Amino acid sequence: MGNVSRVTRIAARGFAPLTSPGLGLGLGLVLAALCVGGEALAAAPGFDPAVATQAYLDSVPAEARARSDAYFEGGYWLQLWSFLLTAAIMIGLLRTGASARIRALIERYVRRVSIIPGLYALLFLWINAALQLGWNLYTDYFREHAYGLSNLSLVQWFVELLKGLAVGSVLLPLVAMAIYAVFRRAPRRWWMWATAVMLVFTTLGGAIAPVYIAPVFNTYSELEDGPVRRSVLRMARASGVKTDKVLKNDASRQSTRIRANVSGMLGTERITLNDNLLTRCTPEEVEAVMGHEIGHYVLNHAYESIITITLMLMLMFAATQWAFDRAVARWGERWGVRGIADPAGLPLLMLIVSALGLLATPVSNTIIRVNEAEADIYGLNAARQPEGFATVALKLGEYRKLDPSLEEFIFFDHPSGRARIRMAMEWKAAHIAKHAPE
Repeated sequence: MGNVSRVTRIAARGFAPLTSPGLGLGLGLVLAALCVGGEALAAAPGFDPAVATQAYLDSVPAEARARSDAYFEGGYWLQLWSFLLTAAIMIGLLRTGASARIRALIERYVRRVSIIPGLYALLFLWINAALQLGWNLYTDYFREHAYGLSNLSLVQWFVELLKGLAVGSVLLPLVAMAIYAVFRRAPRRWWMWATAVMLVFTTLGGAIAPVYIAPVFNTYSELEDGPVRRSVLRMARASGVKTDKVLKNDASRQSTRIRANVSGMLGTERITLNDNLLTRCTPEEVEAVMGHEIGHYVLNHAYESIITITLMLMLMFAATQWAFDRAVARWGERWGVRGIADPAGLPLLMLIVSALGLLATPVSNTIIRVNEAEADIYGLNAARQPEGFATVALKLGEYRKLDPSLEEFIFFDHPSGRARIRMAMEWKAAHIAKHAPE
């Protein structure tokens, strides 16, 4: 279940780290979520949420559980190896002087200082993609096929890669020119102004991506009138979602994953279901998923995410300035990097930001996971399909570990399958109790 969406902050705030400023509010709202109409809800006699949760988990064959666990746990190591490969490439570009030579080559033919960072970023993008091609081929093609999660042929996969590079070739130079303009004008306080620039690009990206970028990778069409469309629109209108645009896309061309979202902002909002969701899920499961996605929209998670990303970027940029200045003071002459406004320093910037991003993984994952849990409880209340919610959590468990230990707080950007099913069963127990005959 995806992203984007604020009415009440419930449930999973209690799972936030003890350092979270919202912890006290969250715990209170978790308790509030167990009340309806002011009445405390207790489990009905004969229904035990813990037993029901375990029964759902036990319904998954051991072989399938082992397979999904292996896939997801392997992802922990992929994060580390991906960073180490990136670090090796960035350091190589700096130590060999290749980065300085690329900048010098551009400067030989281009006189406008404002354009040079954009051209450097374009070459950097394609050089990095070429150097990482083998790794990406393993992680995104061979590994996905080994676990039965990809439907792309090798040629189709390569075409998708080229599409991504084409989009990046338009966007990255624009971002680079804007950021390096800040570097030239505010070399000492660039971290503040660069954060503002990224806020603008992030907001614009959220608005234009569903309309102009997503169709590059998939075909979108209006979902035909029928029970699913009417059910989705009924929930959307009841929740105040201001759009009648319900689309489907052909994601099955690429993978077996179930996905949906309520995307867009500033007037580009739309509801999208992928065809895997429509073909692989029951009507109850579709309602459960769409209740969750509508929850993201209603809870303003898109705007909340922009604010969170902006704050994290500001902290990371401040740390990056400190690290960049010291690295250039020590090795800049050897690398041919003149300072922060020199595009030849882009590999160093990427190295530092990548390292900080890796270290911040538990924090960023927890922020996202809390939002996902908020959308879960909203979706349960909107769709009222606890069984559908539980069974679709099992289907998502095809590529997410269903029953993790403490690793959930580090590596999971969504609640685990166990946590989601238990939430659904607690919701079911509460409502059984409320409506049980006296």
